[in-house]
Amino acid sequence: MVLFLIGISNAVNNSSHENQTAETPTHQGAHVLPSTLVISLLLIIVVLLTIYCLRFKNHRKALVTSVDKKIPNGFLEEQGEQTVVLLPRSPSPSKRYFPIPLDSLEEEYRIRSADDGKLFREEFNSLPCYYHHGSFEEASREHNREKNRYPNILPYDHSRVFLSHLDGHPCSDYINASYIDGFKEKNKFIAAQGPKLETVADFWRMVWEQKTATIVMLTNLKERKEDKCYQYWPEKGCWMYGNIRVAMEDFTVLVDYTIRKFCVQYQGSDGPRAPRLVTQLHFTSWPDFGVPFSPIGMLKFLKKVKAVNPSYAGPIVVHCSAGVGRTGTFIVIDSMIDMMHMEQRVDVFGSVSRIREQRCQLIQTDMQYSFIYQALLEYYLYGDTELDVCSLEGHLQRLRNTRAPNDRLGLEEEFRLTNVRIMKENMRTGNLPANMKKNRVLQIIPYDFNRVILSVKRGQEFTDYINASFIDGYRQKDYFIATQGPLSHTVEDFWRMVWEWRCHSIVTLTELKEREQEKCFQYWPSEGSVTFGDYTVELTGDAQCETFTLKDMVLTYRPEKQSQHVRHFHFHGWPEIGIPAEGRGMIDIIAAVQRQQQQSGNRPIIVHCSAGAGRTGTFIALSNILERVKAEGLLDVFQTVKSLRMQRPHMVQTVEQYDFCYRVVQDFVDIFSDYANFK
Repeated sequence: MVLFLIGISNAVNNSSHENQTAETPTHQGAHVLPSTLVISLLLIIVVLLTIYCLRFKNHRKALVTSVDKKIPNGFLEEQGEQTVVLLPRSPSPSKRYFPIPLDSLEEEYRIRSADDGKLFREEFNSLPCYYHHGSFEEASREHNREKNRYPNILPYDHSRVFLSHLDGHPCSDYINASYIDGFKEKNKFIAAQGPKLETVADFWRMVWEQKTATIVMLTNLKERKEDKCYQYWPEKGCWMYGNIRVAMEDFTVLVDYTIRKFCVQYQGSDGPRAPRLVTQLHFTSWPDFGVPFSPIGMLKFLKKVKAVNPSYAGPIVVHCSAGVGRTGTFIVIDSMIDMMHMEQRVDVFGSVSRIREQRCQLIQTDMQYSFIYQALLEYYLYGDTELDVCSLEGHLQRLRNTRAPNDRLGLEEEFRLTNVRIMKENMRTGNLPANMKKNRVLQIIPYDFNRVILSVKRGQEFTDYINASFIDGYRQKDYFIATQGPLSHTVEDFWRMVWEWRCHSIVTLTELKEREQEKCFQYWPSEGSVTFGDYTVELTGDAQCETFTLKDMVLTYRPEKQSQHVRHFHFHGWPEIGIPAEGRGMIDIIAAVQRQQQQSGNRPIIVHCSAGAGRTGTFIALSNILERVKAEGLLDVFQTVKSLRMQRPHMVQTVEQYDFCYRVVQDFVDIFSDYANFK
C-alpha cells in the first residue's frame, strides 16, 4: 500500500515537471491534464483508504469479539457463534517453568499473583499449544462434522476414543472425545464435549464400551441463554439411547453439585447384558464466565469423584461444553494433587503441556490456569478437614489439649486459619455516602457481589441498598440472608426486603437492648398491627417455646393490597459477649425453622443479630453443619466457617463461637444417638 502511494506520488511529480517544461500553443490546455490526473489519483487514494479502513475495522471487530474481549470475571470461554476462542501462539515457546516444591508453593503463588497476576499470564502464554502436534482427519470428515459441537475443537487422531463400528454406518466409530493421562495413570480420563442431540447415543455407547462408572459434568445445560450441553439423561424413569437403556435410580442436590445415579444396560440383538451403576457428578457452581469464586467447593467435589469411582472401572468421562477449558482445569487439579502426595511437589506447567499433546486447547484462559494454583495451595495449606461424626470426640480432645507436643493445631490456631482477607474494594455500594448511615457497624458491610438488592424507589437514588448478604446453605445457593438488626430509619427497607424476596422465616438472635444499648429496633408489633411506609405488619399468633418465642405475622403491601405469612423466631439467652449456656436450644430452633421452610417453600431465611455477623454467622454455620451431619454423617466446621467469612465479613467472630459450633454438633450426636454410629 505504501509503495503504491509512493509510485502515485512520483507519477504526479513527473507529470507536473513535464508540463512545466513543455512548450504548448494553448496555455490553458497545459493545465487540464495534470489537474485531471491529480483529482483522479486523489479519488483512487480515498477509495483505497476507505476499503483499507473498512477491512481493518472488521478485522479489529473480529479480534475484539473473539480474543481481546474482557468480561468481569475473565475471558469469554465459549462464544455465541458456537466456536471457542483459539489460544494465541506462545510468544516464548522455549521458556520453561520447573516443578515447585510444596514448601515453596505459597511464596510462588504470591509472586505470580502480584501485579494483577502478570506472571500467571506470562506462564500461561508460554505454554506450548501443539496446533500441529497431530492430525484431525477423522474429526474433519464430512460424515463427522455435524457431531462436533464447535468446529475448531476437534480430537487428535492419535488420542481420540474409538467406538465400535455399527453395521452400515460409515464413520460410526467417531466421537468428539480424547484419552487423557492422569499423573501416573495412562488414559485415566476421557475428555469429551458436552453431548449434542445427535450424539447422545454415541455418548452412552462410549460410556458402556469404555466401562466407565463415573461421569464428571462441569457445565450447565444452558448458560447466558445459550445451549451448552444436551440433557443426555432421563429426569425420571428410563430411556433408550440407541442400544443403551438408561434408568434414573437416585439423585441428590447439594449447593455446589448434584449427584445422579443411573442403571445402564446394553440391549443387544442377543439379549440384554448385566446392568451397571454409573454415577454422574454434576458441578453446578462454575459461573458463566471465569472460574469459581473459591476453590473450596471444587475440592469437595473432586474428593467425592475420587470416592465414588471404583478402582476396577474404566476411564472417568469428564466434559464441559467444548471439553477443553473447565475439563482441563479439573483434570490438572486431580493430577497435581496426586503428584503432591507422591513427590511433594507440583508441576502445573509440565502437566498442562503434556495433556495438550492429547487434546488441543486444554485450559482456555489464564484465569483457569491460576485457579489451578489457587486450588492446589488451598489443598496444601489446609488439607482434608472433613470429619466423620464417629471421630468428632477424639478430634475435639486433640484440639483442646494444646499442651501436648507435636499434636494437632489447637482450637485457637484452627480458628485463626479461618481468617480471610476482607475485600474492602468489593464494598463500594455500602460505603457510598448516601448508604453509610444505613449501616449499624461500619466494619460490617456486605460485599457487592452477593448483597441483597432491593427495587429502586421511583425518583429516589440509592434506595436499592440494605445491609444484607445472600449466604449459601447446604443444599441451596442464597438460602440465607444475613443482615443487621434494623435501625429506626431502615425498618421499611427491612420489610421491603422480606416482601420482595418472598421470605417466610425470620430468625432474631439478639435482644432489643443489651447492656443498656439498643441493638435492634423493634420491627414487629407487640399486639395488633404497625405500619412502616408501604408495609403493614399484623401479629396473628404468639407462642413461647423453651428457648425462643414464635410469632406469626401477616405482612401486607398496601399499594397492591396483597399479603403473605411470616413466622418470626426470636432466640433468647445468647448474650452479646459469650455463647448460650447449652446447645440444645440451638438444635431446637434450627429444627423449627427447617420445619417452617418445608411448609412454606424454600425461600431465603432472614437471620440477624445486631450487626449481622457473629451470632448470625454461628447460627448459619450450625444450620449447614447439622444438615450435613444428618444427610452424610460428615462435618467440616473449619471450611464451613471459612466459606461464610468469604461471603460476609466477620461471620463467626470469636473462638468461643467457633468452639460452640463443635459443642452443638457433639450435643446433637449425643441427643440423637442414631447419628453416633455413622459408617
